[in-house]
Amino acid sequence: MKTMAISEFKAHCLQVFSNVARTKESVIVTKRGKPLVEVIPFRNNDRTPTPGKLAHTLVFEKDIVSPLGKSAWSACK
Repeated sequence: MKTMAISEFKAHCLQVFSNVARTKESVIVTKRGKPLVEVIPFRNNDRTPTPGKLAHTLVFEKDIVSPLGKSAWSACK
């Protein structure tokens, strides 16, 4: 993990962003020798839902009563 002073980061921030994205190595920005922020690469969160991703898993029934039978359907009300 690389560290750099805030003045150096300010002068080269776009280059730092490109390097972090390319190498996937984070950078800690320091102010007067103390850690201030950490620049980390973006990670695509797989838990975010994608619209339509589960569309093929759904089953649509035209008649929802007949699989149970009328007596069981009445009991489920």
